[in-house]
Amino acid sequence: MKLLIGVAAGYVLGARAGRARYEQISKTARAVSTSPVTRKLVNAGRQKLSDSLSTQPKLEPLRPLHEETTILVPHEHLRKQA
Repeated sequence: MKLLIGVAAGYVLGARAGRARYEQISKTARAVSTSPVTRKLVNAGRQKLSDSLSTQPKLEPLRPLHEETTILVPHEHLRKQA
């Protein structure tokens, strides 16, 4: 029942705003969604979520042996050693 009331209220308010207001809101929404800043924030959020859901251990360089070989350890081990 609450959903039906919400939909009805949205419809009435939207109808009162008129087509010009709809176009203004639509144009603003498109500008925000295609903004490079918005894309950067969305990608950063996706990466953070992906990192938090990953089952792979995060590996950090411990020390380079030489130019071609570096020893990697899980990130959690670095915190324990420090």
